[in-house]
Amino acid sequence: MTKKEIVKTISDDIGLTQLKTKEIVQKTFDAIVETLVEDRRIELRNFGVFEVKKRAARKARNPRTGDKVSVPEKFVVTFKPGKEMEARVRELIERQEAAEAAIAANGTATHVGDLPLQAPPQDTTASGTTSYDAPDRLG
Repeated sequence: MTKKEIVKTISDDIGLTQLKTKEIVQKTFDAIVETLVEDRRIELRNFGVFEVKKRAARKARNPRTGDKVSVPEKFVVTFKPGKEMEARVRELIERQEAAEAAIAANGTATHVGDLPLQAPPQDTTASGTTSYDAPDRLG
């Protein structure tokens, strides 16, 4: 999801113009960044905690050339999700696993919970191998 899509969703939900909603969303993001720069931590209840941490200098290897390189220390932003977010994501994973189990059990599933699912169409060739047709994205 992009910032533009977030703005449109919020705008539609609360009835503000997209221009005003975009301004509010941007001010929120700016406030988060400013707080991280000044305080190095921001806790948003039921969402999570953003924190600035120092990553130590280290030796690494250039994968293309194999040469050893020094990577200097730097500050990075970390995020630890809140309990509510963790629970909702875990629920999503459990529904996905249930859908995959349904597909494995009977070959197809159209949806599980809010997840629309469908096993890819199968075409068994004369050689006995199975190929999967990619969906037509052009039309």
